[in-house]
Amino acid sequence: MSTPTANPPAVEARNLYKVFGRNPKAVVERLRSGESRSDVADAGSAAVIDASFTVERGEIFVIMGLSGSGKSTIIRMLNGLLPPTAGDVLVQGQSVTRASAKALRGIRQRSISMVFQHFALLPHLSVLDNAAYALEIQGVGRDERRARAREILDRVGLGDRADAMPDELSGGMRQRVGLARALTAGTDILLMDEAFSALDPLIRREMQEQLVELQRELGRTIVFITHDLNEAMFLGDRIAVMRDGRIVQNGTPEEILTDPANDYVAQFVQDVDRARVLTAGSVMAPPAATTPVSAGVRGALRVMRDQQVGAVSVIENRRFLGTVTDRAVIRAVKDGRTDLRSLVRAGRPAVHVDDPLTDVVERAVESPLPVAVIDDAGRLVGTIPRVTLLAALGDVPPVTRENPVIDLPATVPASEIAQTLAVVDDRAGAMAPAGRAAPPTRVAASDHRPVTEGAAR
Repeated sequence: MSTPTANPPAVEARNLYKVFGRNPKAVVERLRSGESRSDVADAGSAAVIDASFTVERGEIFVIMGLSGSGKSTIIRMLNGLLPPTAGDVLVQGQSVTRASAKALRGIRQRSISMVFQHFALLPHLSVLDNAAYALEIQGVGRDERRARAREILDRVGLGDRADAMPDELSGGMRQRVGLARALTAGTDILLMDEAFSALDPLIRREMQEQLVELQRELGRTIVFITHDLNEAMFLGDRIAVMRDGRIVQNGTPEEILTDPANDYVAQFVQDVDRARVLTAGSVMAPPAATTPVSAGVRGALRVMRDQQVGAVSVIENRRFLGTVTDRAVIRAVKDGRTDLRSLVRAGRPAVHVDDPLTDVVERAVESPLPVAVIDDAGRLVGTIPRVTLLAALGDVPPVTRENPVIDLPATVPASEIAQTLAVVDDRAGAMAPAGRAAPPTRVAASDHRPVTEGAAR
């Protein structure tokens, strides 16, 4: 038996094969030599072929594939219900494959709980006793196991149905009882085999959201089996896509959506709701036009002139304060105001770097300005112009050869910005100490863009 290592992964699958037939070991050798699943069909059925993956503690790992891809066979090997033909499964560093019957029972009681597709509730027990059943098997006293079960039932929204019988519940409620039973067991790992596929779409979505929330609260490790890619994309921190017994791609939802490993995966993801999967951080561009609040109105106007944009992001100590537009700055200069902070646009459009694009769309609708993207500390890390957002949602390149940078164009003519800066420069020059002069500014006659004298030469 393998020796557990310090802080091992929650689950590790190493080169798993599962073959059903007369001589499975010989089939494995043929597969290792390069033969395909169809090539060995005369000697056996290869359900899983050379599957390897690691599930880290506290993550939701989704195994996704169509019927017959081998995903349900894998999950049964993870808890020892099916012995692999070759390969090994480790749970928290301990081999399941080579464990004795007694050791395997201990692993299941301490480390692994299962949530089934068709609820598997005991019809003669109440909701409370069904939820507490795993603790009863472990020998926990009646009062203690019921108290723990009642706490979990409250978490899944069934605290008021503890005394009901299973046949009095809807399908969604019964699946909640199954989930509560697995959580009450107190194991670190939940194996969920098509747990929501028998539910109606609205209830299914509600259960998905509740599972994500429970995982955030409790920090359990979840291996989730599904044939629904949208469900996989919503739930999974990482996803293993299976086809014909093999894992054809293993990665984050974003990686699978934006960089499919082959045509099979690409066909799978073509109808996925990209707004639910992609995040602001995955599509943002570097913040091109920024200015510190200490630069004042004049500094903001110069940035807009130099970068030919109609808005600039204002920062203070790297934190994003908001956005100012060229029109607001021009009015402030004409009115003799210099405080840039007072011009920061109220209700600034900003999203967190991990927010889904659905949130970005809402902000983009509310404002014509690029949506600012901030991190946990409130620092500006990028911006998302509308064109970039639409390109990401439509899966098309956001740039062209002629215009490699997409940004909000200036709404005030460049000549007006230059003339305003010239007035400001004249004022600054009159107030500057002897021997120092503000840099002169003029407008190029050919294209009406503001340039400095040095640039003109």
